[in-house]
Amino acid sequence: MDKPQLVLDLAGVVISNFSPRYWRELAEFAQTTHEAFKTRFSIEVREALWTGTISEDEFWLWLVKSYPSVDATRIRELIKEDLTYLPAFNCLEYWSEIADIHLLSNHRIEWLSDLLIPIYPFVRSVAISSEVGLCKPNPKIYKTVESNFANSSWILFVDDQAKNLEPAKKLGWKTLLADEENSWIEEVTLKLEQAYKPKR
Repeated sequence: MDKPQLVLDLAGVVISNFSPRYWRELAEFAQTTHEAFKTRFSIEVREALWTGTISEDEFWLWLVKSYPSVDATRIRELIKEDLTYLPAFNCLEYWSEIADIHLLSNHRIEWLSDLLIPIYPFVRSVAISSEVGLCKPNPKIYKTVESNFANSSWILFVDDQAKNLEPAKKLGWKTLLADEENSWIEEVTLKLEQAYKPKR
C-alpha cells in the first residue's frame, strides 16, 4: 500500500507558539494588558492577518496606529527570537520515510520562511494560511491539503488546538491533540509504523 498521510500543524507542534514572554513584552510596549491586547487583536485583525487579507506591513501599521508606544522594530526582532524548533522537528526525517508529510498552519509565511528551509525536504505539501487565503478551522483549507494526498486511506492530523481537529474528523481523518509535554510524538511514531506496510 502507499504511505500513510501525516498532516502537521506548525506552531505548537513542529515550531514554538509565541511565548508568554512575547505577548507580555508586546503588551508592555502597548501599555495595556496581555488579555486586552489579545482581545483587540482577535477582534480587529487576527483573521485578516492569518488569511493574508492584509499584508504584513499593514499589520505593523495597524499595530503602531492602535498602540503608538509600540516599537515595531523591536517587536519584529522578538518574532525571530521567539520562534524555535520543537522536538518533533527532529522526527521529520524518519517520519518522512514511512509517511507523506503535509503542513497545515495558521501563520504568516514571512515569519516562517527561514524555519521552513530545513523542513521542506521532508514534506510533500505546505499550506500556510497567509498564502492559501484561508485559516483553520475553515473546512476549505483542509480540503486544500487533502488535494495533495497521494493516498487517502489513512490520514492522521496533529494540532495543538482541539477546535482545529473537528473539521478533520468530519473528513474522516484520524486526529491527535499535541500536548505541551510532547508525549504525542511517540504516539505518532507508533501509529505510522503500524500503518506503513511497504510493498514487498
